Amino acid sequence: MTRRGVVEMRVAIAGAGSVGRSIATELAGNGHDVLLIDRDTRAIGVDDLPQVEWLLADACELATLEDARLGDFDVVIAASSDDKVNLVVSLLAKTEFGVGRVIARINDPDNEWLFDDSWGVDLAVSPPRLIADLVEGVPEERDLEDGALPPLPGAEIAESVLHAGSPFVDRPQSELMAALPEGVALVAVLGPGGVRPPAPEHTLSVGNTMVFLAETEALEPLEEVLGPVDEADPAENS
Repeated sequence: MTRRGVVEMRVAIAGAGSVGRSIATELAGNGHDVLLIDRDTRAIGVDDLPQVEWLLADACELATLEDARLGDFDVVIAASSDDKVNLVVSLLAKTEFGVGRVIARINDPDNEWLFDDSWGVDLAVSPPRLIADLVEGVPEERDLEDGALPPLPGAEIAESVLHAGSPFVDRPQSELMAALPEGVALVAVLGPGGVRPPAPEHTLSVGNTMVFLAETEALEPLEEVLGPVDEADPAENS
């Protein structure tokens, strides 16, 4: 079901690993037209995500992107586990096909300086940096002279610890993801097993820390979805 007020977009995702598949699930569930591209046959799961189109091919090959008619897409997300692949996909999407919005995943924080508009990247997301910032309590006014990426325009990072009274305790992450307000995405879950990307089939437990990327105006609706929390269990901006 398409959420009210959401304009349907065509989104191509390069990389059908756990991150790419989670993004595809979320976007397709919101009514968007999603294409997943991966050259690894083991990553292809047509039966698992029937609402998503699949293309078994190398996203770094210009011919592949031409076959996919990448220029017809509104957004391209380079979500593979290889930074070199993500940079090449971003550059081709922007320079060869003129895609309006290119989002890239950064796997190695040391490579952050590469992910800018010179490589066709409009927005770059670094899960390792995101989690490190949350742990270290980086202040909002970060000194950008050290080469760190600025926050995503119009977006905030929020976190919340799952409390015992939450309706999502012992429920699959997919139920939480489906209940999130417009403008919010679940980007990581921290638990005893460490930091993990969203996995719709995994169960949420009391004490899990959920990390969200949210538009500023969506923070209040997000708190309403997560339910009341006490002072020791805030859902606050990083």
